[in-house]
Amino acid sequence: MKSLSKKTDHELIHLFTDGDTEALETLVLRHKDKLYTSILFLVKDKYLAEDIFQDAFIRIIDTMRGGRYTEEGKFLPWAMRIAHNLCVDHFRKVKRTPTIRNSEEKDIFEVLNFSEDCAETMMMRRQSHDRVRDMLQQLPEDQREVIILRHFADMSFKEIAAATNCSINTALGRMRYGLINLRKMMTQKQIAL
Repeated sequence: MKSLSKKTDHELIHLFTDGDTEALETLVLRHKDKLYTSILFLVKDKYLAEDIFQDAFIRIIDTMRGGRYTEEGKFLPWAMRIAHNLCVDHFRKVKRTPTIRNSEEKDIFEVLNFSEDCAETMMMRRQSHDRVRDMLQQLPEDQREVIILRHFADMSFKEIAAATNCSINTALGRMRYGLINLRKMMTQKQIAL
C-alpha cells in the first residue's frame, strides 16, 4: 500500500481498472475527508452525509469499471461534482432545498485555529465554528458552495470552477461576495472570532 500512496490519482485509477482493489482503497483514503466534509456541509446531517458519500463512491466505482471515466480533469473535482449532484438529487426527492437566507483583511477560517490548551478554549472554538456554520447557511447557495469547497475541501479555484460548472472568474466572484457577506453578518451580529 505504501508504494501506491506515491502514485497519482490517474495512475491509481488505471491500476484499479486493471483489477487492483488496493489502488481504489488508496484513492478513497486520499480524498474521503474532503469529499465527506463537503457533503456534510451541504446536507447538514451526519447519517445522510454518510449515505450520500457511499452512493458517490459507488457511482465513481461503477463509472471507472465501466470505462466511462475520462481524464479530462482531476479526479477530486469530478468526484465532488458527483457528490454535489447526489445532494441536489436528495433535496429534489424530499422537495426541499437547503436553507437560503440573504456573507479583506482577515481570513475568517484562519482565526478558527485556537490552541487546544483547555476546556474553555475548546468550548470557544466549538462556538466559533457553530457561528460560522450558521452564517454560512445564511449565504446564497452559490456563494456558500464556493466557500465550502475552497476552505473545507481545499480545492483550487480551477477545481471549483470545474466542479460547479462555472468560470474561474465566477467562482472567484462568488467567493469574494460570500466573504463580504460573512463579514457584514459578523459586524451586524457583533461577532468577533
